[in-house]
Amino acid sequence: MDLFFLGALGWAPAGGISAGEAFQVATMIEDGNADSWASAFEGQGETLIAQADQWISRGETRAAGETRLRAFTCFRLAWQFISPGDRFLFLFRRSQQLFDLAMHELGLPSERFEVPYGGSVLPGHFFRASDPASPTMLVIGGADTCHEDRFLSQGRYYIDRGYHVALVDLPGQGATAADGLFWEPETEKPVGAVLDFLRANCGVDFSRLALLGMSLGGYFAARAAAEEPRLAAVIATPVLSKPVELFMAAVGAHSNPSQAAERNMDVLMWKCGTQDLSSLASKWQDKHADPAKVRMPFLSVLGTQEGGVWQKQTRNWSEGVTSPGSQLLVLGPETGADAHCQGNNPLRLAQEVHAWLGAVFPAR
Repeated sequence: MDLFFLGALGWAPAGGISAGEAFQVATMIEDGNADSWASAFEGQGETLIAQADQWISRGETRAAGETRLRAFTCFRLAWQFISPGDRFLFLFRRSQQLFDLAMHELGLPSERFEVPYGGSVLPGHFFRASDPASPTMLVIGGADTCHEDRFLSQGRYYIDRGYHVALVDLPGQGATAADGLFWEPETEKPVGAVLDFLRANCGVDFSRLALLGMSLGGYFAARAAAEEPRLAAVIATPVLSKPVELFMAAVGAHSNPSQAAERNMDVLMWKCGTQDLSSLASKWQDKHADPAKVRMPFLSVLGTQEGGVWQKQTRNWSEGVTSPGSQLLVLGPETGADAHCQGNNPLRLAQEVHAWLGAVFPAR
């Protein structure tokens, strides 16, 4: 709960709920009690929806959009500790509706899309920059994310900096597991399908296309960098080249889990398509990303609060990548961005990535 509450605070500068709202919600949550977490955030979401509707009735469309985006944040947080099923999907679909309405009310250039894949679709949003020659940032989250929340964690910062921005759920992310899509070790396949779609439907220039992967998305990004040559630059925070080591480290790590931890594990197992971590580790035993195959510039990002597996694999990966322009960026406590995926200071990550891409993608 602390991790996701910190994430909620980190989303505030991009339009998520304010610190005041977050701490007010926290007063209604019992530590470890998943039901109290969901009820508290859903209740605050309903309060914000009513406020947004009031703003609309007064002709204040921008204020409505700002408030609606905070309502999305609440419903997004509400489903975090809900086991797969009708309740999860209700909260998830409600959050999607609120996000799309907020984008409309805010006047942001948002296009919802669906990439056909595996008998279903990979949902996403594309934000078109005013300058067609702008670079494109493709943002992919991790095990606990949906592509809409990546708007708050990173996407909006790149939109503000003039990028085309694509946010997408790969198999097993968001609610794609409800359609039979689960985490895939060979990430280059769904990423390749997304790239095909972006070129055909959004006119994306691959020579100025960067991929940013976060958390488990750090593996998705590393694997794509090694196997999908059309990417022009790749960033991972942190890097995960051999996920099986992380899965094995998690086996038996919590001897007396809270209700929230149990529910979170239920969702993760649903998304990966297995019953337990041991089965997941067996399924991914020989799956890895090879740094020697990377040919584009690669930025490896590591917060010093990251766990041991993340620390080791990020540093090893950076040492193994020899493509020009590649580097390792370590963010310590003085940056305020040392937590997992810079959840405590997402803006610092965006600033570092933008500065790095300024050298990777020469100005036109």
